Amino acid sequence: MSDVNIKITDREGVTHDVVAPTDMSMNLMEIIRSYELAEEGTIGVCGGMAMCASCQVYVINDPGLEPMGDEEDAMLAEAFHVKDNSRLGCQLHIVDAMEGLEVEIAPYP
Repeated sequence: MSDVNIKITDREGVTHDVVAPTDMSMNLMEIIRSYELAEEGTIGVCGGMAMCASCQVYVINDPGLEPMGDEEDAMLAEAFHVKDNSRLGCQLHIVDAMEGLEVEIAPYP
């Protein structure tokens, strides 16, 4: 059992240091929800299927994330508030390589 430390800046600009387990098959969207860092109903609207972009985050520090997949890329092509460093939290599965990850939650449409 191991955990990683992640910094998440919420939509109000407050940065939270969170601990995320690597052994529970969770993704970043689920971590944000479990720590209640976004208002209920404004994150993970599609349930983590890469179909709504409500879990979009901006990657501030990338310690070695997996490359973006086609579904994620296609959803971000249609999303609001997209930047060059945008990713979907539901597509970022918590793994050891995420130690030191820093993200900011994108505005909700």
